[in-house]
Amino acid sequence: MYDMIKNHLAGAVPFATTTGVTILDIGAGEATASLEQRPEVNNHIASLHAGALFTLGEAASGAAMSGAFVENLLQVRPIATDASIDYVKIAKGTITAKAKTSEPGPDLVARLAADGKVRFQVDVTLSNESDQEVARMKVGWLVSAR
Repeated sequence: MYDMIKNHLAGAVPFATTTGVTILDIGAGEATASLEQRPEVNNHIASLHAGALFTLGEAASGAAMSGAFVENLLQVRPIATDASIDYVKIAKGTITAKAKTSEPGPDLVARLAADGKVRFQVDVTLSNESDQEVARMKVGWLVSAR
């Protein structure tokens, strides 16, 4: 089921696809995505553009959210409600984003069943090839029953 979601997300968000974001894996409320540095996503100092890093982190957060609701993803309406990012270090090379929901998937599903909607956060760490953190991000999500 996670592979099906991963394959769907590969083309579901055209902007993320245009930037070159690749979803590597999805689990229960967790996901990993990557972005390879290339001229189209660079800034004026030959590192990854802040917008490209944001796109990578947001895509990873959406994949983690999807993984949390894997069993009933077609019956929900997810919306990213807010996001913040801290740029920690200049980002060069391939950047990997690891995202995790603030609560376990079954807890989020239970809250959705009880209230018809659930708000939660996804935390994302973006790291370079040396496993050094280059940015950290928080994305708020609202998931409602359809």
